[in-house]
Amino acid sequence: MREASGPEQILRLLFWESTIRCNLTCAHCRRVESNDTAHRDLSTVQAKQLIGQLAELGRGQPMMPVLVFSGGEPLCREDLYELIARAKSQGVTCALATNGTLIDAAAAGQIRDSGVARVSVSLDGATAEVHDRLRRLAGSFKRAVEGIGYLRDAKVPFQINMTLTRHNAGQLEDIYELAKSLGAVAVHIFMLVPVGCGQSLAETDMLSPEQYERKLIEICTLDGRGELQMKVTCGPHYERVIRQAGLHTSRSKADGAVPGRSKHGGASKGCLAGLGVLFVGHQGDVFPCGYLPIKCGNVLQQKLADIWHKSEDLARMRDTSALEGKCGICDYRQVCGGCRGRAYAATGNYMAEEPFCAYVPERKSKSKM
Repeated sequence: MREASGPEQILRLLFWESTIRCNLTCAHCRRVESNDTAHRDLSTVQAKQLIGQLAELGRGQPMMPVLVFSGGEPLCREDLYELIARAKSQGVTCALATNGTLIDAAAAGQIRDSGVARVSVSLDGATAEVHDRLRRLAGSFKRAVEGIGYLRDAKVPFQINMTLTRHNAGQLEDIYELAKSLGAVAVHIFMLVPVGCGQSLAETDMLSPEQYERKLIEICTLDGRGELQMKVTCGPHYERVIRQAGLHTSRSKADGAVPGRSKHGGASKGCLAGLGVLFVGHQGDVFPCGYLPIKCGNVLQQKLADIWHKSEDLARMRDTSALEGKCGICDYRQVCGGCRGRAYAATGNYMAEEPFCAYVPERKSKSKM
């Protein structure tokens, strides 16, 4: 039986591609459109309608979702702070995802005064050589670190985001130490999903399942230090790894002890596409996440709450009993679920097994004996 997808399903994070415009052309970016299509971005009026729909949905559940302004580069949007103010006036907590290169002292002050809860800045290497190669702009590392410095001086909480590839996998601990030295509250590691520009990068820079496993164990070791919040995005099998290491019990004890950690405790979940997360594209199309191109509706044509509660695709993703392949028989399917984006990219079927997981479920292992 398919799991319920009614009002009890809680939306926790809405990522909004607030503009397709960006000042960089990163090798692993999910976007496929160019700056020339920025005229199709939601207008200020339409964006405020989206915010209103999100607030309405939030009032009908135990918690208000967090709205993450992403892109593109959200700082390219001229009405950004007006929209943040509108969201805050309706009780919506806001976060900002940026490449950091456009942040100067004035911008950091505006971000602070807007009341943004946290800013994520992407650093895809601990050195300029590695970062600039992936960001395809010489000097982008220097400018991003300078932007981080302005955020720190303005006392804006920030985290470091890193997309893991073969090119930078050797700098995991270096990124961790750099984040500490810069004053970050968290490090979020994104496992590459082959969509958008990342499709071509995947052919040369995608880690193998075995390499992913080793890197997840390394992240687990860093997380165990308890110095920074560590989170893995698009690597749902990390939830298996931390359970095998016993780290999930120590993490709940540390909640609240580290700046930026959740204070709610309890078990975490791997793939959140359609379960606790939605992604709204710059033209209003709604997707389970930014890496799974399954259109579930459009906020200009339907209410966000209706899409969230009534989408057949979202309901299917929420049903772990419908997972296929080794994901369907895995003992960790309730906490992992496999990356639906990578499954779709590999097979065209978002319920297929995670193609970049090295784990062999016990039942599958026994069946081969």
